[in-house]
Amino acid sequence: WVVTLPLVALAIPSVCAGWLIGPMLFGGYFGDAIQFSPSHDGVARMGQEFHGVIGMMTHALGTLPFWLSMAGIATAYFLYMVRPDLPARIAEQFRIVYTILDRKYWFDEFNAFLFAGGARGLGRAFWKFGDVVLIDGKARGIITRNLVTGELESHEGSTVLLCTGGYGTVFYLSTNAVNSNVTAAWRAHKRGAYFANPCFTQIHPTCIPASGEHQSKLTLMSESLRNDGRIWVPKNPQDTRAANEIPEADRDYYLERAYPSFGNLVPRDVASRSAKQVCDEGRGVGPLVDGKRLGVYLDFSDAIKRFGEAKIRERYGNLFDMYERITGENAYGQPMRIYPAVHYTMGGTWVDYNLMSTLPGLFVAGEANFSDHGANRLGASALMQGLADGYFIIPYTIGHYLAGTSLPKVTTDHDAFKEAADGVQGRINKLLSVKGNRGIREIHRELGRIMWDDVGMARTDESLQRALTAIPKLREEFWQSVSVPGTPDNLNQSLEYAGRVADYLEFAELLALDALTRTESCGGHFREESQTPDGEAQRDDANFTHVSAWEFQGVGKAPTLHKEPLVFEEVHEAGDQVGLGEDD
Repeated sequence: WVVTLPLVALAIPSVCAGWLIGPMLFGGYFGDAIQFSPSHDGVARMGQEFHGVIGMMTHALGTLPFWLSMAGIATAYFLYMVRPDLPARIAEQFRIVYTILDRKYWFDEFNAFLFAGGARGLGRAFWKFGDVVLIDGKARGIITRNLVTGELESHEGSTVLLCTGGYGTVFYLSTNAVNSNVTAAWRAHKRGAYFANPCFTQIHPTCIPASGEHQSKLTLMSESLRNDGRIWVPKNPQDTRAANEIPEADRDYYLERAYPSFGNLVPRDVASRSAKQVCDEGRGVGPLVDGKRLGVYLDFSDAIKRFGEAKIRERYGNLFDMYERITGENAYGQPMRIYPAVHYTMGGTWVDYNLMSTLPGLFVAGEANFSDHGANRLGASALMQGLADGYFIIPYTIGHYLAGTSLPKVTTDHDAFKEAADGVQGRINKLLSVKGNRGIREIHRELGRIMWDDVGMARTDESLQRALTAIPKLREEFWQSVSVPGTPDNLNQSLEYAGRVADYLEFAELLALDALTRTESCGGHFREESQTPDGEAQRDDANFTHVSAWEFQGVGKAPTLHKEPLVFEEVHEAGDQVGLGEDD
C-alpha cells in the first residue's frame, strides 16, 4: 500500500483529465477557435485512435510502458514488503553499481563543484569590484579583488553585466544590508556611464528606530501595520512618561489631525516627513540617539479592543514577534516605536530600453539601474526588477547586442587590463598609506548625518548648499586622516569598507547636486520651496519632465547634465502620485 496508494492517487486526476481532454480536442468544445493546417494530420490521426477514456485505458494494456510500470510496482512490492532484507544484500553485492545509482552519477557533486562552486568563487571576487575594462570603447571585462587572498583578478568577456544593487547606505543607516554599496556603479560612472536621477531615494516610514549610536543598520517593518495602528507622539516635548501612562488628552495623533481624510494611511512620503518633523520639534520617543529621540508611537491598543488580541496576532503576529526580538518590547501591551529609514534607491546607472548603459557592452540590471521607478518606487520593487530585467529582458537584449556587434577576441593580457589593474592597486595602496587616526565607520557615520539631515526627506536650497560644502571637506579629511589597518594580501574587511566609503564620498556630492538642480518636488524628492499651501509636493512639469543623466568629469569637478525628455503618449501627467507601492 505504501507504493500503490500514491499511484492510485495520481491516476485519479489523470483519468478525470482524460474525460475533459477528449471533447476539447475532438469535440466542439472550442468551436472554430482552433484551426489546424491540412498539411499536419497529427491531430486527425490521433482522433482516429482515440476511442474514449475507457478505450484508451484498454489500449494501454497492450503497450510496453504499461507493463514496465507494472513490473516496477511488482518488484518494489516484493523487495520492500515481502523480502525487505534483499535491498541491503543487493547493495552490498553490487556496491559499485549501487553507489553510482545512489549518488546519481555524482551529478550533485559535479553541479556543486562546477556551477555552484564557480559562482561562489566568482561571487567572492565580484563582491569587491575594482573597475570596468574598456577596449575600443566597449566594456570587455572587469578587475576584481579576491576577498580571501587579496589578489587582483582580471576577467574578460564579450559584455559586462552589473547587478550590484542600490546605494542606500550612503545615508549610513538604512534597511539595506551593511555590505551593499555603490562601488560597481560608481566605478562604471567614472569610466563614462551616465548616472541618472541619484536624488530619487525612497524613505520608508515604518522601520524600527535606532537604539544607539553604535547601530549600523535598521530593520524594515511592513506598511500593513498602519492599517490598524495609530501613530502619535506626546503633545508636550517635556513629557517623559511611559506611553501607557499618557492619557488621550496629552497625545497628538498628528497624521489624523493633519490629514483627517487619510489618517494614518497617508502616502509613505508624507508619513515619513511628518515623523521626522515631530521628532525635530523635540517630541520624539525612545532613547536618545545623537541628542534626539528618534521615534514615534504606533499604537494597536484600540485595534486590540475592537478586534481582540487573537485577531491582531493572526494579522501581524510575525511582525510583532520580530519587533519584540529586536527591541525586547511587547507591542501587544505597549505601543511600537517606528521611525523612517532609507529603503530603496530609484536612481542608478542610466540604461536604454535594452538595459545597456552609455558604455557599449555594459548592461545594468535591477536596483543598480534607474529604469523602472522614477521619483516613486513601484510596488514589489526587487521582485519586479529581478523578473523584468533578469528574466524577460537581459537574456534577449544581450544576445541581440552580441549578434550585431563586432567583438574581436581579447584576453586579460591586453594592455587595458593592466592599466585598469594598476589603477585599482594604486587606490588600494593609497588607502593603506594614509595611516591616520580616524576610523572608517566614524567617517561614514558623519557622511550619513550630513546626508540624512541635509539631503534626506525634506530638502531646501540652504541645506543642499550646506551639504555640497561639507561633503568635499569630509572627503579631503578622509584621505588625510583615515586609518585602514592590515595588509592587502588577505581577508581585510577594513580595506573593503574603506574603498566603499571612498566611493560614497564622491557619489554623495553628485546626489546632493542632483537634488539641488531639481527645484521641484516629486515623489520621494521633496523640496520645501516647492509645495502647495497645504504642504503637499508641488511638481513643475514644465521644467522637469526629464531624466537627469549625469556625465562624470572628474572628482571635485562639475559633472555634465544631460536631460532625457519624458514623453507621455498614452498616459498623460496628472497630479503628483506619491508613495505608491508596497514591500510585502
